Amino acid sequence: MTDESSEPPTHTGAVRRHAAAPTGTSWRSAPGLAVRGGLVGMAESVPGISGGTIALITGLYDRLLAAASQVVHAGRELVQGVAQGHGLRPAGRALRAVDWRFLAPVVGGMVVVLFASLSTIAPLLEEHPVPVRSVFFGMIAVSVLVPLSMMPHRFRGLDAVLLVAAAVAGFFLVGLPPSEVSDPSLWYVALAAAIAINALVLPGVSGSTLLVIMGLYIPVQQAIEDRDLAFVGAFAIGAAVGLASFVKLLHWLLGHRRQGTMAVLAGLMIGSLRALWPWQDADGGLLAPAGAGAVVGPLLLAVAGAALVGAVFWWESSRVVDE
Repeated sequence: MTDESSEPPTHTGAVRRHAAAPTGTSWRSAPGLAVRGGLVGMAESVPGISGGTIALITGLYDRLLAAASQVVHAGRELVQGVAQGHGLRPAGRALRAVDWRFLAPVVGGMVVVLFASLSTIAPLLEEHPVPVRSVFFGMIAVSVLVPLSMMPHRFRGLDAVLLVAAAVAGFFLVGLPPSEVSDPSLWYVALAAAIAINALVLPGVSGSTLLVIMGLYIPVQQAIEDRDLAFVGAFAIGAAVGLASFVKLLHWLLGHRRQGTMAVLAGLMIGSLRALWPWQDADGGLLAPAGAGAVVGPLLLAVAGAALVGAVFWWESSRVVDE
């Protein structure tokens, strides 16, 4: 495979919007960034929805991944500086290179809304699963167009192979049966967090779905409600380690293998639609709707969800053109 960064990209508006390197962020944009971060946090609270998908839709993805990569680099400089006796200056320089005016409001909005959504949207999904999943199904289905629009070149045969393979893998991944872990050990909590957190930067894979599969979705909710600091601390440490391990690789792939990476991300999003199929049994098995009349309402809700995402994508594109 050739290095795609050496090929002249197709300069579409969508690619410019997501791939252009930022020159700096003003604090005046903090409220809007916090709202977008909140949408990412809300998505992470719902099984079947990936925060990375919402980051793609709202135009945060490339910048968020770049900022996360910078933070990981700063952490590495800190550890190496202390271990090798170089002091804290290299880490300080790396931290100053992070676009904190972008990252702080995004992460702040994400965390606040995530905790709020765990006690609101998640119970709503349990009480009204068919209509809620119908809305999200439409949202994610139309969102597949986003990574495809971010490809720097025309769609190729290899891209089709990668997309189909990723879709099949995603379909089987989200179809794994849920587990039940009543009293998880802290090492297992950290390991699960290290795996699930990667859904934050990997569109098409839901962190909440991974927690359900590993039997930690309910325990995480309970630990937050009970303020179990040991549990939350183990989860936070695992999440930090997992994110640091994966974000640099994904950042490199987007810079050097962007075409194929976007095909894989689109495929994962398609495969993840299984988790959002409106009619499921208690174990996540797919069911057929109970008659034609049961389809109309969910179908309209799915169309509404798709229209909402389409409006956001159109607004993002027109805003960049105006700028």
